Amino acid sequence: MVEPPAGQAFHIEFSSADYGLRAWVTGINGTLETTLACWQAIAGEVRRLRPKGLLVVDDMEGEPPPPEQLLAFVQAMQGQGLEDVRIAYVERHTEQIPQVEVAGLLAYEHGFKAQIFEDEGAAAIWLRYGER
Repeated sequence: MVEPPAGQAFHIEFSSADYGLRAWVTGINGTLETTLACWQAIAGEVRRLRPKGLLVVDDMEGEPPPPEQLLAFVQAMQGQGLEDVRIAYVERHTEQIPQVEVAGLLAYEHGFKAQIFEDEGAAAIWLRYGER
């Protein structure tokens, strides 16, 4: 488990899988700062382990950053080591998927290979075999 920086309200539990690295994120979201800190911690583990794929299971309470902050988030993550890994992102709060898909589209436009899922099984299959 990776403990968040002081004042951050999230926890990340990493585990290995046949597709690469799984990151299970819990806690409370709602700000750009929390989202950035969380993803920077994930990027650090990706740089350390260099997995072929990354499955992020977002089990955090609270809303994702507002749409007007998503571009800043994606741009801040450029150069953090995530561009060379396939990223499957599972949003456990399915009502938030439309908001998260906006971030996924922006990430794709900025060179990331990311796909949004509501089901962890489908996400793992995509990481193992490619398109759904």
